[in-house]
Amino acid sequence: MAKKAVVFKYTAPQAKLVNVSGNFNNWNPNAIQAKKDPKGNWSVSVSLNPGRYEYKFVVDGSWFNDPSSKERVPNAIGSTNDVLVVK
Repeated sequence: MAKKAVVFKYTAPQAKLVNVSGNFNNWNPNAIQAKKDPKGNWSVSVSLNPGRYEYKFVVDGSWFNDPSSKERVPNAIGSTNDVLVVK
């Protein structure tokens, strides 16, 4: 199956750095860096195979859930991960 472009978006006007981390990149907090627009909205496009993924945003070194995520699951460290399904 072909990969699909998925756009991750996060609003953090004061942030200096926003990354996306998930099981699609072995939870590497530095692997996928978003770009900031003049209004403080960060976004990055990632090509993913169809499947179910867990992810979080890393904002200036701290982990945050995606406010627009429709599903979350518990993780091993006592918080939650966001769920993304790519069809």
